[in-house]
This record gives sequence, C-alpha cells and structure tokens, in this order.
Amino acid sequence: EPAGGWPTFGSVASLVQGPGPNGMLPYVDASPPISYGPYRNRGLHDASGRESWPGFTGLEHIPFASEGDIKKDLVLNGANKTRLGSRRSLLETLRRHRDHKQPDNLDAFQDRAFGLLTSNRLVEAMELEKENRSTRDRYGKLQATHSSFGGAPQDPQRLLLARRLIEAGVRCVTVGFGAWDWHSNREGSIEFLSRKYLPVFDHSVAVFLEDLEERGLLETTTVIVWGEFGRTPRINGKGGRDHWPGTQSVLMAGGGIQGGRIVGESDRVGGVPASRPVHVQEVFATLYQNLGIDTNGIKVSDFNGRPRYLVESNRQPVGELY
Repeated sequence: EPAGGWPTFGSVASLVQGPGPNGMLPYVDASPPISYGPYRNRGLHDASGRESWPGFTGLEHIPFASEGDIKKDLVLNGANKTRLGSRRSLLETLRRHRDHKQPDNLDAFQDRAFGLLTSNRLVEAMELEKENRSTRDRYGKLQATHSSFGGAPQDPQRLLLARRLIEAGVRCVTVGFGAWDWHSNREGSIEFLSRKYLPVFDHSVAVFLEDLEERGLLETTTVIVWGEFGRTPRINGKGGRDHWPGTQSVLMAGGGIQGGRIVGESDRVGGVPASRPVHVQEVFATLYQNLGIDTNGIKVSDFNGRPRYLVESNRQPVGELY
C-alpha cells in the first residue's frame, strides 16, 4: 500500500493531464447522494489511505461533486469579472510574499475556484432543464433504491448530466448508479431484485451509449461499467451473495473499442476464470491508453516521495477489444 493510498483513475487524469479544454474541470463525480461513507466522502483519508478517492495524488485532485444545489455557488454575486481579476492579481502578489509553509494544494483549490467563477461552461452543463424534453424523457426518471444497501439510487438523469459534462470538456466523469450490495434479501429474493433493478440499468446505459453515438462523442469517449468486485457463486444463508474477488464482469464501450466481443470466460458457476483471465491492471492500462496516458513512461510519487507506476510493469491494454 503506497503512502497516501492508490488514487482513482480520474484523480490520476487530473494530475497528469490537468484541466480540460477552456480550463474545464478534469474530474467530476455526477453521482446522486450516496449513504455509504467511503463513497460519499470524496476527499476522505484514513490512516492507510485506502478510503481516499485521490490517494497519493493529493486532495487537489478530488472529483468535483455535482450533487445538491451548487449552481448558486458557481456564479458571481456582487462582483464582475474585472473586479474578480483584480482580486486574483492581489492574491498572486500575496502568494509571492507569503509563508511558504502554506500547503501548495490550497493554490490549486483557489485556481480552480477562479476558473469556475469566470466560465459558465460548467453551470450550463449542469442545467438539465435546458435539455430537450424528449431527450430527458428518453433517459427516464429516478428509481429509489433500498436505503440499507448503502449505494446510490438509480437516476438516469445523472447519465444525461454525464453526457453534458463530457460535451463541455470534462476529462473523467463517474456516476454511481444503483446499490448492488445484495448480501441479504432485504427486499425479496435475488430474482426479485434483479427483475426490479436490472431493467432500469439496462435501459439507462443503452440510452447513454446511443446518445453519445448520435452526437459523435462515443468514438472519443470510453465508457466502463464496473463494480469493485464480483459476488459469491453461491447464495449465502441470508438469501444474498457476498463479496467475491475471484471473478467479475466488466462492460466497456466507445473509445475505439469494438462492440459485441467477449474476452475471457468463467467456470459454469462464475467462481473463477476458465480461460483468458483479464487482470484488473489490464483494464486500467486500457483506460489510460484511451486517454493518451503513457503508463510505461509516467511515474507519480506517493506521499513518501517513492515513485509509483500507474499500472504493473507487465500489464498491457486488453488487445482483443480493438
């Protein structure tokens, strides 16, 4: 475990590639409110760093949170851009004469704030009410999720928000969609839960991909649908399935990936890989390649100053996808 913890993909993109076009934020979390702490607290650091989104990239690379009524904080109140520019010039003067013990990431937060206040691109992207009504209806409406599962509700409008953020130039957008931690049958059987939640998931993801393709964005946008791990091949005593690292499924599309391909297979109960096991690091390498990040040449130092490669040296992108 590196000092500071491993970062999320978006935090690495933020560090290595910086802001998007026209100063757009590099990393936005478009998830609805989530009740489970480690997912909700995007800047959380525990002792080992395992629950931190930015990990050793630093807190300046946490994702921007799009939940709540934040648009009012992204507009200038009582000040025009000229006045704000004067304030920034004053701040730059103070920076040159300040005590250098002040954290460097404070500068990054301040620069991000100035960028947001002087551009309306993010605000416009978040205004879903300006989207064509037929498009909004096509995505569908929010579906509440059982609160005890700890994750996000299924809100198709968040995928619409993701598309708008991509159009605006955000490099990496994440969306929590549903709560799938089905250890027990709190709402009914696994079969019942599947009938309730999977159709919404299937429809929403399909519409999202179609929308990207129709707007000419799919070829330059890599979409990945992925959880942290798989589920046990056997039903437990509570009628659910527990965490299982042995195997899982990943859906990928866009970014030059050829559709309709299946890479690898599991045994008949989904317990272990039966052929062509795909390592997690291979998926990371694929994502970094599509974003134009050279994982063989780039190293990032952790909090102790130790250089870290972004993926293991022997892991390459999944070639069968192209």
